[in-house]
Amino acid sequence: MSDTTYDKDSIKNVVVVALGVCLICAVIVSLAAVQLKPLQTANKELDRNKNILIAAGLFQPNVNQVEEIDQLFEQFTVKVVDMQEKRFLTAEEVEAAGIDIKKYDQRKAAKDPAQSIQLDKQQDIASISRRARYSIAYLLEHDGQVDRIVLPVHGYGLWSTMYGFIALEGDGNTVAGITFYEQKETAGLGGEVDNPAWKALWPGKSIYADDKVAFEVVKGSVDPSSSRAQYQVDGLAGASLTSRGVQNLIAFWMGEEGFGPILKNLQG
Repeated sequence: MSDTTYDKDSIKNVVVVALGVCLICAVIVSLAAVQLKPLQTANKELDRNKNILIAAGLFQPNVNQVEEIDQLFEQFTVKVVDMQEKRFLTAEEVEAAGIDIKKYDQRKAAKDPAQSIQLDKQQDIASISRRARYSIAYLLEHDGQVDRIVLPVHGYGLWSTMYGFIALEGDGNTVAGITFYEQKETAGLGGEVDNPAWKALWPGKSIYADDKVAFEVVKGSVDPSSSRAQYQVDGLAGASLTSRGVQNLIAFWMGEEGFGPILKNLQG
């Protein structure tokens, strides 16, 4: 008989056990990721719809049920904007372009050279580097007239790219509301971009004067007696670079390289 004994602590056995544990964990993680993906996608869509409603002034704090948010969001007509040709696409053009409105990811498209353009230094006032060819707009209509339009906006602040939505009245000029759903600015300073009290300063402000973007985030507080007060909101205390970032992203997305031409058409 062989007097060799089984050494469970040998390097070979330790490696085999470790690999087996890694394999099992990898399978479990993969299965969990696959099973959770539909839920993650649904939650992402729900959060987007909620933020659009917040920007448009249609969301109430007590509305948290998925069904209620979906019902409110169904009031919107979802349109695809060709940012190069400065117009809304027809349903046929959207289909021909292969765009699934529910799944279209503008942020991902902006990183793809085939779906975006590189902005030069003069154009890139919001410091976003690239702009996607297509964007999504959300229109609230009544009797064939646009009552409100919600548009995605983003731009760089002090530490991060701030992503949000701005809502305008049917005139394409008067602000109805704004919200930022993703940002990594300094808490208590630049992070106040999503403070309800600060966002409450925006409704009623005007974006354009003499066909040019006139809106600005001022340092300190707005002087209500100023002739420019209707185009201004208070700056964020202690966060001048974040405030400037917000002003720059509004200037870009409301300007000629953004939604400006589309909004001018709404103004008639």
